[in-house]
Amino acid sequence: MRIVVTGREGQVVSSLVERAALDPSVELLPLGRPELDLTQPETVYQTIRAARPDLVVSAAAYTAVDQAEDEPDLARSINETGAGAVAQAAADIGAPVIHLSTDYVFSGDGEKPYTEHDPTGPHGVYGWTKLDGEVAVAGANLRHLILRTAWVYSPFGKNFVKTMLRIAENRDSISVVADQWGNPTSAIDIADGILRVANRLRTDGQFDAFGVYHLAGTGSTNWSTFARAIFEASRNLRGPFAEVKDILTAEYQTQARRPLNSRLSSEKFHDVFDWRAPAWEQSMTSVVKRLLRA
Repeated sequence: MRIVVTGREGQVVSSLVERAALDPSVELLPLGRPELDLTQPETVYQTIRAARPDLVVSAAAYTAVDQAEDEPDLARSINETGAGAVAQAAADIGAPVIHLSTDYVFSGDGEKPYTEHDPTGPHGVYGWTKLDGEVAVAGANLRHLILRTAWVYSPFGKNFVKTMLRIAENRDSISVVADQWGNPTSAIDIADGILRVANRLRTDGQFDAFGVYHLAGTGSTNWSTFARAIFEASRNLRGPFAEVKDILTAEYQTQARRPLNSRLSSEKFHDVFDWRAPAWEQSMTSVVKRLLRA
């Protein structure tokens, strides 16, 4: 099965490259700039058409949440127009598309884990462009699977786990927000989930359960508890650690408003694909081990 994934250096792309290498039935082709540029839809159509994949994974995105407030047009050109072009290019060659989205499509004001049926309502530019991107993808390709995820970390790129370990090398304590809740999600687990979907699409010619799904780590926590768990895992492995001091969101101002509740229910994904991500503590410990070895 030949899979094209947009982007070359993102956390999910890097994880997909690593995990797909373990399956000889999968040929994974990451495509990014300059050959495939989401701000230039004509390059999207040409490059995907030339690659002739069986499946397209739309992973590249504008993810600078705060910067998006100052660059709304750029964020929209990538997250909405670009995403729609990827889905259309896949449809043009008869391929399904898996599109990655985010918890930021919700307001974050709810008190329970969000399901796929809950009303959306982003607060910032990033969330709105990702939500509009979902609409563009669904409108361009009937055979779409939109996977919303949250709090992504991995051994690759920039993320919360790597930041905490780096800070702990030079500081004894750090203040971390304690009133924002979500599901820490390893990009490696996201890759495994995507490959699970890909295998289902390859083997089930009658598959028709296209639509929106949530794919996040199992279990939830807040940022400060997440940080403490990272430091505990690192300390047990003789790595850097620091004391964590709880603060409120109101004490840590950012340009874009963060959702207080980013928890996602992944039960629909489990019901359809018979797969769920490991407990977030397990996946986090595995990533910490890799980072410390590196």
